[in-house]
Amino acid sequence: MTVAEKNEVSGQLVRSMGLWGLTATGICSMLGASVYVVPFMIQRNVPGIGDNVLPAFLFAAVPALFAAFAYAMLASAMPRAGGSYIYASRGLNPYLGFIASFSQWFGLSIVIGVIAYIIVPFIRDVAIALEWQGVAELLEQGMVRVGIALALIWGFVFINIRGTQIYQRTLIPLMILMFALGSIVVVAGLNFNHADFALALAESEGRIAPAADSIPLDWRVFLSASALLFSSFIGFDSIAQAGGEAKNPGKALPMAIGLAICIVGSFYFLVTYAVYHAVPWTFIAQEAMERDISAPGMLAYLLPTSFSVAILSGAAIALINDLPAMLLSVSRLMFAWAEDGIFPSRIAKIHQQHHTPHVALIVSGIIASLGVFGSHFAGDIFLGIDIMVTAMMVNFLLMCATLISLPKVNPVLASKVTLLKNKSLQLLIGWLGVIFLSAFLLAQLWKDITSEVTNWYFHSTWVWLIVMAIGTAIFFSKTYAMKKAGINTNNLFSTLPGE
Repeated sequence: MTVAEKNEVSGQLVRSMGLWGLTATGICSMLGASVYVVPFMIQRNVPGIGDNVLPAFLFAAVPALFAAFAYAMLASAMPRAGGSYIYASRGLNPYLGFIASFSQWFGLSIVIGVIAYIIVPFIRDVAIALEWQGVAELLEQGMVRVGIALALIWGFVFINIRGTQIYQRTLIPLMILMFALGSIVVVAGLNFNHADFALALAESEGRIAPAADSIPLDWRVFLSASALLFSSFIGFDSIAQAGGEAKNPGKALPMAIGLAICIVGSFYFLVTYAVYHAVPWTFIAQEAMERDISAPGMLAYLLPTSFSVAILSGAAIALINDLPAMLLSVSRLMFAWAEDGIFPSRIAKIHQQHHTPHVALIVSGIIASLGVFGSHFAGDIFLGIDIMVTAMMVNFLLMCATLISLPKVNPVLASKVTLLKNKSLQLLIGWLGVIFLSAFLLAQLWKDITSEVTNWYFHSTWVWLIVMAIGTAIFFSKTYAMKKAGINTNNLFSTLPGE
């Protein structure tokens, strides 16, 4: 934001988020559909992956770790709201910084709506398990589902506006409850095997479980699956977006990123391994082709009703937890753009009492609401997920590129990196991240472009390119206007915003 515009902004962000509040933000942005739905619906989205889901997941963790290191190092030097945008605009190129974060913002905003929309079937399944048939039928109605999804979004917009203290007091207990209920999936899955499942399926439905035979590994399919499973690690960047509100940010931000990715990666692997340990992958693939499935639904064949209800409740809470953390993330991106003058200065307005960017949060809620209606009318949640995965891969790729370019583009900020100060090690991590993420991005684009869909706009790549074009127009029109007004954009994009 320009000096003149800063006078229009009331209040300021307050550094009140501790280590566990930041870590919970990353964890809750990462867990959700990625752990309870994607590892099993992937059998339909990437046919032929078969029994290679876990190896594909482990391979997906490699570029995620490089991106996490890049984020952590950049966060230690530039702890400001709108993390990824600030890093790339100051350390790589202002246009690339904005365009990447703009597509990230769009993807995440839409996915907030997607997640809110798919929470309702989990609540419905809880009602079915409790034999509340009337409630379950009510939740099947389209407008009721849309109404609940919108209520969830706007409820968490309100909580976010009320301040980071209330936000943390809401998020951390929900996170603990999510892990407690989620542990039932792990324990149950490890205590049953395929023979137990075959017996349970025969008793409950009179069906014969297909044998879980191995299939030959197709590297194209494997890379496509890994690219999709990469979405499991998307979310730790939300910690960086909260950089302007973190206590002791130089240490807390890198540590929170490390904790979040390790905790989520371990939990994700345990849940996925446990379900495939108990249920043959062939049965999961067969069911995925016919209907939407989830971890709770697969284990329901083996568990009494009370445990099924607990698992379904845990899955619903995991999805609900996504909403406040992701709303925080996208709103801080908008706030950072407005501070730099790329978005209207009003969006950078801070609530005088609660010290939160309330206008940015309201706008984020509106965009997320569009995601709800899009999910309802399109009927395909994977379109929104694919848009997000593409946008985040590009964003992570640019973070690694920023780590490489920072010493030359902005040596002053490069000298402030406090994590892994060795320049050679920084370059190694940056280049490895660029190489792996480029391969994953190409696999993701290939999978999307070659997929058979009814209309062109169901290809996430074309939607993403349209969003990029819109972002390009916004950036160059705004920077042109700033230059005409006499603003030195070189100075603007070489220094950090004030605190």
